[in-house]
Amino acid sequence: MPDDRPYHHGNLRTALLDAAERGLRERGAEQLALRDLAREIGVSHAAPRRHFPNRQALLDALAEDGFARLDAVLRAALTSDDTAERLRAVMTAYVRFATGNAALVELMYTSKHRPGATRIVAAAEGPFGLMRELVLRGQSEGLLRPDDPDRLGLVMFATLQGIALVINSALAGPEQLDGLVGTAMRQFVREV
Repeated sequence: MPDDRPYHHGNLRTALLDAAERGLRERGAEQLALRDLAREIGVSHAAPRRHFPNRQALLDALAEDGFARLDAVLRAALTSDDTAERLRAVMTAYVRFATGNAALVELMYTSKHRPGATRIVAAAEGPFGLMRELVLRGQSEGLLRPDDPDRLGLVMFATLQGIALVINSALAGPEQLDGLVGTAMRQFVREV
């Protein structure tokens, strides 16, 4: 029986990424299939291959898009010229993103370390570069310890990931996010 669903779609790539993110959140990456996504958005089973030759290409695009969205969220949080306020805002924005998009964040980081994931690594440079800039600025102002900036940034990132994990695991409620970020902030920021 021939497939009578249309091959064309107004914005197939975006529709596939949106459906894939919903599926990722509801069922996990292992359960995503191009054929199922095509059925969900009402196109032929061959239509997704126009943008994604295989499932891995779709997952990679989803991770890359996730890093671009994270970068936009973090940059939007930079509304103050005060370095301490910028750090707090970015830290809070990161934890909000990580708690609101837990499955996507997990995919982003696992995909980033897969061999050949150069586009994902490049996409991750935006948000990680922003954090590094904030660490360097905080150190130059005496706000942050003069430790190795990459190591300090990694410990800050691990702390934020830990806060997100605690909230995502329901060990702490989402209403505690701001307080937990504030406590983390006090662990890093020196009295000046």
